[in-house]
Amino acid sequence: MAKTLVAYFSASGTTAKVARNLAEATGADLFEIAAAEPYTSADLNWQDKSSRTTIEMNDEACRPAIAGDVADMASYDTVFVGFPVWWYVEPRIIDTFLETYDFSGKTVVPFATSGGSGLGQAPKRMQAIAPGAHVHQGGLLNGHLSQAELASWAADAQES
Repeated sequence: MAKTLVAYFSASGTTAKVARNLAEATGADLFEIAAAEPYTSADLNWQDKSSRTTIEMNDEACRPAIAGDVADMASYDTVFVGFPVWWYVEPRIIDTFLETYDFSGKTVVPFATSGGSGLGQAPKRMQAIAPGAHVHQGGLLNGHLSQAELASWAADAQES
């Protein structure tokens, strides 16, 4: 039987809310990609060139540590990966997550929340980081989507 996981990183709670609703709408398990060292509001100040997020996003090799592990990742066929868009791509902690597990043969569907940009190069970058996966285009899940809308989006996203 196919199993689905919704894994997400949320800096402010916005992506967490969408991820919980998506998991409920699709009957998926839920996993929070939490930073081992939690982000403070000062860390998230993208206008400060010395903030943690700015430093991380300017370093392609940066891989922030994750707190916790997905139990039995091998059992999942489809993994929805959620995140806020940072610098037009996925946050580096998503790269850590993708490098931590073997996604060979799995369907990976990115979803994001953003105040002003799309997924940008995130799906392409994610495919390069998890080369054995089938990374789909995914999309933005902003606003208040109903359970039916989320279930429909998830089905369509897995097909495209």
